[in-house]
Amino acid sequence: MKHVIVGTAGHIDHGKSALVRALTGTDPDRLEEEKRRGITIDLGFAHFDLGEDLRIGFIDVPGHERFVKNMLAGVGGIDLVLLVVAADESIKPQTREHFDICRLLGIQRGLVAITKSDLVEADILDLVRLEIQEFVGGSFLEGAPVIPVSARTGEGLDALKAELRRLSQAIPPRPVELPFRLPIDRAFVMKGFGAVVTGTLVAGRIEKEAQVEIFPLGRRLRVRGMEVHNAPAQVALAGQRTALNVVGIEAKEIARGMVLAPPETFEATTRLDARLNLLPTARPLKNHSRVHFHCGTAEMLAEVVLLEGKDLKPGQTALAQMRLSEAGLFLPGDRFIIRQFSPVTTMGGGIVLDNQPSKHRVGDARVSEFLGVMEAGDSKARLEGLLREKGEYPIPSLGARLGWQPAEILRVARMLEVDRRVLLLGQPASVLVHAEHFQGLAKQVVEQLEKFHAANPLVPGLSKEDLRARAGANGVIPSPLLFNALLLVLTEQRKVNVQGETVRLAGREVQLTSQEAAAKEQISAAFEKAALAVPSAQEVIAALAIDRGRASKLVQILLKENVLTKVTEDLIFHHSALTRLREVLARRKTQNNRINVAAFKELTGLSRKYAIPLLEYLDRERVTRREGDDRIIL
Repeated sequence: MKHVIVGTAGHIDHGKSALVRALTGTDPDRLEEEKRRGITIDLGFAHFDLGEDLRIGFIDVPGHERFVKNMLAGVGGIDLVLLVVAADESIKPQTREHFDICRLLGIQRGLVAITKSDLVEADILDLVRLEIQEFVGGSFLEGAPVIPVSARTGEGLDALKAELRRLSQAIPPRPVELPFRLPIDRAFVMKGFGAVVTGTLVAGRIEKEAQVEIFPLGRRLRVRGMEVHNAPAQVALAGQRTALNVVGIEAKEIARGMVLAPPETFEATTRLDARLNLLPTARPLKNHSRVHFHCGTAEMLAEVVLLEGKDLKPGQTALAQMRLSEAGLFLPGDRFIIRQFSPVTTMGGGIVLDNQPSKHRVGDARVSEFLGVMEAGDSKARLEGLLREKGEYPIPSLGARLGWQPAEILRVARMLEVDRRVLLLGQPASVLVHAEHFQGLAKQVVEQLEKFHAANPLVPGLSKEDLRARAGANGVIPSPLLFNALLLVLTEQRKVNVQGETVRLAGREVQLTSQEAAAKEQISAAFEKAALAVPSAQEVIAALAIDRGRASKLVQILLKENVLTKVTEDLIFHHSALTRLREVLARRKTQNNRINVAAFKELTGLSRKYAIPLLEYLDRERVTRREGDDRIIL
């Protein structure tokens, strides 16, 4: 069955609720105060079936100007609008404001009902029809059906139902393949069940017993029960009015404007880059003005930062950053409304282009170019635009920025990979890298190695981690996955050599002066001559003709070449002395494979200062194995 959400719009007391009641048999006014005063204060909901294949859900919104913010909480989830104009009053102020809101939110379909048609003569009805047709001219309702109806007599209801069915059949289905989002418009306690939230599922699907996250609180909840259009259900799909009984939170902690979504998928934000449109009837909007911001079911204050720095005149459009007073979950493509701070009237609206922007400098051309791609580009262009902006992106973070499923990100990324614009890293792919960023980093790695070798001719190369830190542009260090991919490509291109954790330029060898070469031989000879009773490295260095810094680097070279071996921080041995020690122990094993500290000291002629560290080294090298106070020669 197809589900379509219809939102009413119109002036107070023009018969919106009465019309919904006549169509559905359900009174959408649920509050006692609404029934007593005869006006809709908060959102009302009702539904009816138009055959077996179509269910129409109504969101009945308030018409009084004091409750426009409640109207805004419901209109964001609708598929088509039913503009209601009373025959005895025609176009009124809230008719205009509601209609402006529908246009700003990008609603594409709708129709007009002239209510209370039984109260006026035919010529008055014709005049109202003409006024409505003039009013909606040039809008999405131009040429839409205008149907006189009477909730009291039932006149015109069948014609209205027929038009609702015709329009509903042309509405494309909501995107069930996207991650689900349920903006909450009501939260209450149901005795025996706990917290219940309601809303229109704007994307995706959600199942009973699913784990969900509530934004911006960031808490994980469980869906214990579910209703779709007041009937128990196991699954809810995009476009359906949904009620969820959630476990893990109290109803008093939940507020209208919060959103349910899949866990660990999205991030709340307090900044949005957007395309902003100001109504022709609005006052000029000054840069850094404070406004009331409405998006989905959320309402909060926001500061409007106009990115060109110029005030916005009525009827104009501009790129702007909305700096929100509270965090919320918003995605690119979401429509929003701004209302004047005081007096509170609708002044404009826009569309979210980026939900995780940084603060921008006024007039930054790169920002305008990037947002132009995010506004007008196709899926490939938008994904590449984000990758070009940041260089590399984990796929989950891209999902939070774009609102796409990982499978969709990979599908688009593979098309860019074919065009050699993007690289996919990981098995399975987990990180995307823009090709230009990869090439820039590769160039930076080579340049950093060249600088290092020039400044440190006695050091074989840089450690991987040190090189990774130096390669980061603007303080952004490449991920280990990206950096290792870089080294692999540069190795294949024969630009670098990697030995263990050390990286050097290909063909680069340590370059020693004749003085340094002589000192290196002197260091090696000193340790070799000392056998196992070695001096400290500082004692050997002090006897050299070169400075301590270069001498220490020569010791490091000998260690990397395995001419010397560091047993402890203070004890370094020549490899020949350790080889002879192994031979002595091998001969001892033919007589007795057990040895203790005293026997080892007697066998080698060493003091305890050398014997203990050497025995521990031999344990590590698996030449011996300790058992109590003895060692077993292996």
